[in-house]
Amino acid sequence: MTIAAPRATSQPRRPLIETRPLRNPDATDPSFMGRRGWWLVVMNVLVPGSAQILAGRNRKLGRIGLGATLLSWVLVILAVVAALFWRSMLISIATNWFALTALQVLFVAFALLWIVLTFDTLRLVRLVKVPTPSRFAIPVVALILLGLLSGGAGYAATVAGSSRGVIGDIFGQSGPSVPPDDGYYNILLLGADSGDGRDSMRFDSISVVSVNATTGAVTITGIPRELPHAPFSEGSPMQALYPDGFDGHSSSSCGWNPWMNHIRYAAEVCRDDKGAALYPDAVAAGSAPGIEATKDAAEGILGIKIPYYVFVDMNGFAAMIDALGGVDINVTERLPKGGPPEGWTGSDVNEWAIGWIEPGQQHMDGDTAQWYARSRYTTSDWDRMERQRELQVAILDQFTPQTILTRFNEIAAAGTVLIDTDLPKDKLSEFFDLMLLAKEQPVTPIELVPENGVDEHNPDYAYIQAMIQQALHPPTATPTPTP
Repeated sequence: MTIAAPRATSQPRRPLIETRPLRNPDATDPSFMGRRGWWLVVMNVLVPGSAQILAGRNRKLGRIGLGATLLSWVLVILAVVAALFWRSMLISIATNWFALTALQVLFVAFALLWIVLTFDTLRLVRLVKVPTPSRFAIPVVALILLGLLSGGAGYAATVAGSSRGVIGDIFGQSGPSVPPDDGYYNILLLGADSGDGRDSMRFDSISVVSVNATTGAVTITGIPRELPHAPFSEGSPMQALYPDGFDGHSSSSCGWNPWMNHIRYAAEVCRDDKGAALYPDAVAAGSAPGIEATKDAAEGILGIKIPYYVFVDMNGFAAMIDALGGVDINVTERLPKGGPPEGWTGSDVNEWAIGWIEPGQQHMDGDTAQWYARSRYTTSDWDRMERQRELQVAILDQFTPQTILTRFNEIAAAGTVLIDTDLPKDKLSEFFDLMLLAKEQPVTPIELVPENGVDEHNPDYAYIQAMIQQALHPPTATPTPTP
C-alpha cells in the first residue's frame, strides 16, 4: 500500500495591512492613522481622485477624478502654449460663444466633482480613528482647501459666463471687417450722455484713435465739438447735402448749429426717416445714421478712412473707472464739480459747486474722474479736451492683465452699459495684440486747437489733413552719403 506524500504548503501571504497600508491600515495605531489622514487630504488636493484609487474601494469615482485632473492639466498646458505661440487662436477661442459655454460647464462640473471627492476623502480618513487634534484639524483644513479650489473653479465659471455675455452685448452686431488703411486702424471715439433724452444727445467728446497695424503705436486726435463747417468724405451721403461743408439750420422745431457735435441732428434726429434713407445699413451693422454721418465728417476733416466707432456712455464712465480700481492723474488747476443751475448769471462758482478737484497728483475714483473730464467752468473747452485725452491714456494704462484677471466681473458689468461699437468680433484677437504693443510705448496726442495753428472759427482743413499725415507718416531721414 502506497502512502501519498504530504502536499507542500505554500508560503503564507503577508497581511494586507502591511502591503497596502493606505487601503487597509492598522486602525489600532492612532499615530499612523493620523499621518495617513493628512496624506489623503494632500493627495486629494494635488491629484484629485488619487485618494480614492489608493485608499478607497470606489475605483470608478477615483478614475473619474483622475480623468478630470488630467483633462484640466492638458487644458492648462494648451492654454499656456497658445498664449506664448498662438495668441490669436487663443483669443479667437476665448471669444467664441460655444467655447465659453463649454468652459463654463467644465468649471462648474469640476467644482462639483471636487466637493464630492473631498467629502469621500474625509470618509476614507476614518476620523474616529485618528488622534484628537487631527480629528478636528483634518476636516477644517480639507474644507478650507475645498473652498479655495472649488471657489476658484466657480469664479472661473462666472468669468466665462461674463465673457460670453459681454461679447454678445457689445459685439452682437458689427460692421464689415476691413484691412488697415495706409497702415492704420482708425476708430472714431465718441463720448456723451445717453438715456431717456437720447434724441437730444450731443457728442461731448469726439476723437479719432489711430493704431499702427504693425507697431501698435497709438495716436489720438481730438476734434473740438464746436468745430464748424466740417467737410464730408468723398461719396458720403452728407457730402451730397453739404458739398461746401456742414451748415447750420434754423428751425423752431428742430434746428442745429454748423458744429461737429450737431451733425447727428441733421443726419438723424431732425429727419422724419431718422436717417434711414441716408444710411440704410447703419442699424444692421450696429451703428446709427448720426454716428455714420459723424464718421464721414471726421474722415473729411482728417483725410483718413475711419471704418469703426466706439461710443462711450458718460453715465457708465464712472463705473468703468471704479471697476479698474481708479486712475492716476496729475491735476494742474483747481476744478469745480457740478454745474450752475439753469439761468445762473453770477460769478461766484462756490454758489453751485458741489466740491472741488484740487491740484496735484491724485488717484481718482470714477465720480471724480467724471467731473475732471466734464468740468467746463473756470477753464476753456480746449483744456477740457486735453483732460479727456489724459483720462483716455490713463484708462488704457489700467488695462493690465493683473487688473483684468482680478476685476474681470466688475469690468465686464461696466463694459456692457458703457460701450456701443461696430468693431467686428473677428478683429478682437488682432486688436488685443496691438493693445499689448501699445502699452509699451507712449500715446501721441493731437489737438485741433489754436495752439496747433487751427483757427477755431474758420479752420483750414487742408492744413489739418497735412498735419495728420505728418503725424501718422513722419518722413524718414535721408542718410548722408559717405564721401
